[in-house]
Amino acid sequence: MSDVFTLRGPIKKDRPAPATRSVTRRSLTGSDLGSVALEPTIFGIEPNMAVMHQVVKAQLAAKRSGTQSTKTRKEVSGGGKKPFNQKGTGGARQGTIRAPHYPGGGIALGPKPRKYDQKTPKKMIRLALYSALSDRAQLERVALIDSFAAWSEPKTKEALSALSVLGLEGKILVVLSREDVTAYRSFHNLANVKTIDAGEINAYDVLDSDWVLFTDATLPVVKEIN
Repeated sequence: MSDVFTLRGPIKKDRPAPATRSVTRRSLTGSDLGSVALEPTIFGIEPNMAVMHQVVKAQLAAKRSGTQSTKTRKEVSGGGKKPFNQKGTGGARQGTIRAPHYPGGGIALGPKPRKYDQKTPKKMIRLALYSALSDRAQLERVALIDSFAAWSEPKTKEALSALSVLGLEGKILVVLSREDVTAYRSFHNLANVKTIDAGEINAYDVLDSDWVLFTDATLPVVKEIN
């Protein structure tokens, strides 16, 4: 037998090519403005569940304040005097009534202020976001309008009317640019709507929403590197 076996590294999973998906572009009045092709590398990849779980977990952990604190026996006031004599009582010797086993005493091994931040690579954060957007695009839960320029002043009534015309229900994530101040103030009072700057969009907010609404200015595209 002269068969030779060559040891190789781990075999990478062959991921399918990004799918081509499109979304109907509409106006605030619901008029159909044609179909727009979504960027396949952002809206057409196979969602990576493990990466999304890790990134969302890290993001939720970073939101924790970490300010919980308990006092140890040395931090509790009082108890400077020995409660009773060392010998002659028939009981165990005691040095202070602020020991953890006394009522009002210090806490043994209690929580102290700490940080819950987790280091997450930028590539992993980007992959989690693209996976979340691809998941919403696959479920046809991505909406696109031309702009919010038609709103001259903030009105919650107009925001409700626009969502109704577009057919958006449930929890809605509206991705805005820095110029969309009127739209931000119009959506601000709606409990089921969350507004976010285009530069701050993340996997958690996308996955926490039923619909993601973009404008022409905030729709993600791949930037060309010269």
